[in-house]
Amino acid sequence: MAAAATPLVGVDRLTRRFGARRGIEDVSFEIAAGEVFGFLGPNGAGKSTTIRLLLGLYRPTSGEMRVFGMDPLREGTRIRARVGYLPGELALYPRLTGAQYLDRFARMRGLTDRSYADRLVSRFRAELDRPVRTLSKGNRQKLGLVLAFMHRPELLILDEPTGGLDPLLQDEFARLIRETVEDGRTVLLSSHELDEVQRLVDRLAIIKEGRIVVTDTVESLRRSAPRTVEFRFDGPVEPARFAGLDGVRVRECIDGQVRLSVTGAVAPLLAVAADLGAVDVTARRADLDELFLSYYRDVPTAEVSDVD
Repeated sequence: MAAAATPLVGVDRLTRRFGARRGIEDVSFEIAAGEVFGFLGPNGAGKSTTIRLLLGLYRPTSGEMRVFGMDPLREGTRIRARVGYLPGELALYPRLTGAQYLDRFARMRGLTDRSYADRLVSRFRAELDRPVRTLSKGNRQKLGLVLAFMHRPELLILDEPTGGLDPLLQDEFARLIRETVEDGRTVLLSSHELDEVQRLVDRLAIIKEGRIVVTDTVESLRRSAPRTVEFRFDGPVEPARFAGLDGVRVRECIDGQVRLSVTGAVAPLLAVAADLGAVDVTARRADLDELFLSYYRDVPTAEVSDVD
């Protein structure tokens, strides 16, 4: 039997505390070469803290991490040379122009062939001639994407990469991600855009209050997502008749219209609906939005630190 491939990124029981504030706790996941891995969670959950640890910018309190088989603390410079990073809050020197940024990054990366960078500038219509301080958030984000991708890194770490982009450029970004993976490179994508996540990622981890609550493929999560079932009755009905069923949650009950989220067997549900005299029924499998949001809900604000 062939040995399992070594993951490109490996995190094992990684913990980082900030004094009395919570950072992350016992975080574990792996990212295989050539995949798009989604990293999701509400604000303050620990996404950016985890990313900074992987880049060697923070020292962990405990646990282990490897990127390209290397320790980010000891070999952070070598790791960062092979990574393209777009932070969630892109900070740029306000007086420099986009062209000056591209020149400086090309020199730092030892990049002599600028043709790919030029194509990225054209694709995203990046503004290069004006000082950064005069650019809108969307135009700064375009520049950030070019800087992250221009040297064709082996690993892209992208934190909220489409913030401020219009829908057409969001589609262009999705095409770029697919091209990147087809080229054999890897993407760690942290995003609040659930539609973007559903379209692009292979697997994902959801972090809440500093801990991983689920790691799975998108397809597996889609199969487990609750179905939405709606019944119509000729008159008012008592929602408690449905609420007592296993795997059934009443989402709305107004004037004979009952909307339910269903994760259990449907036979008991249909039996109750028939007994109550249902005159119509519709059902659909939910997309991942509802499932994701079910993990996000009820985050105690007192527990959330200001370190994301």
